[in-house]
This record gives sequence, C-alpha cells and structure tokens, in this order.
Amino acid sequence: MNLPYRPGVGIMLLNADNRVFVGQRLDSVVEAWQMPQGGIDPGEEPLAAASRELEEETGVRPDLTTLIAEAREWLSYDLPPELMGRIWGGKYRGQRQKWFAMRFLGTDADVNIATAHPEFRAWQWAKPAELPDLIVPFKRPLYAELLRAFAGVI
Repeated sequence: MNLPYRPGVGIMLLNADNRVFVGQRLDSVVEAWQMPQGGIDPGEEPLAAASRELEEETGVRPDLTTLIAEAREWLSYDLPPELMGRIWGGKYRGQRQKWFAMRFLGTDADVNIATAHPEFRAWQWAKPAELPDLIVPFKRPLYAELLRAFAGVI
C-alpha cells in the first residue's frame, strides 16, 4: 500500500549563540532528540502552524521569535516499517515538511516543555553539527538536508 505523507512543519530554533533547540521525546524508548515539528491543520498556513507547534511543544511564544529563513523545498522522511502502522493511526508513510529557521529572542526561562500536552522529557541547546548524531536514524538524511538548507544562517 502506498500511503501519503502527512503534511507538517519543522522549526530550527536558534539562540543567540547559534545553538539549536532539541527536545528528547517522551514517547521514545531510545534517547531520541529532535527539533520541534508537527502537523498542519486543515486550512492552516505553514508558518502559522510552525508558530503554533513551537508554542505547543516548547512554551515559546511567537513574540519571542523572529523568522530568519524558510527552506525552499518541502522535505520528507519515511517512517521505518515497524512504526508505519502505529503512528498517526497508520494513515501515513512519513511526513512532508516545510521547515523554518527562527531566532529565539527570549531566555532559557521562557522555555517550558511542561506544556498542556508534553512531547519532550528534556531539552538542550545543541551545536548544529551535532544534530544528525542526536536524531533517530530514519530522520538523519532530513537533518543533513536541513543543515545544507540553513547553512547561511547557522
């Protein structure tokens, strides 16, 4: 069966030291870190979805960020076979995402991962070059592509 991709967004949130926010997923048994990301609601514009997802996952309000770059292309990843039937009700093969780089204007005190529907158990600021090593293996090609896409701002 050839399932579609779930439409989504991702956010590379950069602090003043050009380090990237990554959160450790609550629902993973491995030490999986990722940048904030999520689905686009019907009728929602990608940038609005990115701001919403960022606040939902990190507590970072939109007024504490500024957009610095948008990936030209939509990027996608496929779920590994063992996850394909379990995530998103088995309706999608992976995600096709529009990525945004945003500058974080706040302080660490403005980050609160204990949100209404928490997704992360821990968070940290990582060097961009560390991202492919922190992410789950099936997302590494996407993260390598993001490093190329945002090379001018990181």
